[in-house]
Amino acid sequence: REFEAEIRFYSGDDPLDVWERYIKWTEQAFPGGGKDGNLAAVLERAVQALHGQQQYYKDPRYLNLWLKFGDCCNEPLDLYSYLHSQEIGTTLALLYITWAEALEARGSFRKADVIFQEGLQRKAEPLDKLQAHHKQFQARVSRQTLLALEDSPDGDNMGLLEIAEPQRSSLADLKGRGKKKVRAPISRVGDAVKVMNPNRGSQPQASLQLPNAPSFAVFDENSVSGPEIPTLTAQSWPAPPVPRAKENELSAGPWNSGR
Repeated sequence: REFEAEIRFYSGDDPLDVWERYIKWTEQAFPGGGKDGNLAAVLERAVQALHGQQQYYKDPRYLNLWLKFGDCCNEPLDLYSYLHSQEIGTTLALLYITWAEALEARGSFRKADVIFQEGLQRKAEPLDKLQAHHKQFQARVSRQTLLALEDSPDGDNMGLLEIAEPQRSSLADLKGRGKKKVRAPISRVGDAVKVMNPNRGSQPQASLQLPNAPSFAVFDENSVSGPEIPTLTAQSWPAPPVPRAKENELSAGPWNSGR
């Protein structure tokens, strides 16, 4: 009640301080979480109340508040992309470390390395902490690479992150199991035959086109030059992401009224 009253009647020039103390008190008073602490609702109210106040965009307290709120969301990666697009915390190492670790936990090693490189390029502070986490990340990926090299005879020609995060190849050879030769009921024609069977002769076929047909480009995932940082288009904040465990915010009703 004291914090709620302080927030309601606050007239100072640092409203973030009240919310920060309110959140810390909630975490200490209710370490196990639950509906009594209602931490997710407090964090949601905090980001809504402080939204758009650019004086906090480079403040570590403000970024820490957002990252805690991200832990309560179903998809924190969307939140990190939003923070990056809005330039919230982009000068702080904590954003890139948290973002990259979330990607690494999902096996997206290549994207995680891109996020680290973005933070290093921006010289996010503290830079030494960001560099230390990046080296630890590279060491973890290197260990996985060594394990992959033991199982892959052609692994010597592959890059570090290519082994850690294998990519699918389109129009690849079909492999079968057992002693019998497996034949797939698929007839590949055109460039597919040239790619899959470079030593087999093939007759060039004239391409058929429909009249007045609109031209379109076919996406080839193997021709992508390199990973890009996932970003969201800068836009107004319509509503915060939906936090988890909304049912914990419902008030308890009578449990012994039925027969």
